[in-house]
Amino acid sequence: MASLSPPLCNTGWKAPDFDLPGTDGRRHSLASAAGPQGLLVMFICNHCPYVQAVIYRIIRDVNALKPLGVGAVAIMSNDTTDYPEDSWENMVRLARDLDFPFPYLLDSDQSVAHAYGAVCTPDFFGFNGDLALQYRGRLDASRKETAPAGARRDLFEAMRQVALTGQGPAVQLPSIGCSIKWAGK
Repeated sequence: MASLSPPLCNTGWKAPDFDLPGTDGRRHSLASAAGPQGLLVMFICNHCPYVQAVIYRIIRDVNALKPLGVGAVAIMSNDTTDYPEDSWENMVRLARDLDFPFPYLLDSDQSVAHAYGAVCTPDFFGFNGDLALQYRGRLDASRKETAPAGARRDLFEAMRQVALTGQGPAVQLPSIGCSIKWAGK
């Protein structure tokens, strides 16, 4: 399982819209997910060891960003035929068991992942209140193993800055993770 890193932030790029089913039984769009000060769009999945290493930190950081006016949504775009651990039923179970504080959405035709240029799980896109990209970087120094407890919270600090100023940090370290599992590949 090779790891990939996404390209660095294309600052100012506008968030593509989406309309996807969530594990909560509702449909979610860009407008319904965005907070007044920004939006964090996360491409994750159930089976990836990089996601598993940080999922509790993702939950922690999303909860900490909510009072700052930053909305969040997680999108699962993997091919579920070849990766049954990422099936709808398993998505519902994971979101329920971990009490996700964000909608967990299924991108079954992978069109949203393509529109965003997502390449790995996890892949984080941090937008300001105008839905212009300000952050595309890592959560923290975690890899397949969780980083030490005192590790710098790169994503949280960047999105806090976005919420307060509308702009992301000049220096951003790319995320790393498993490749998106594209259908037919």
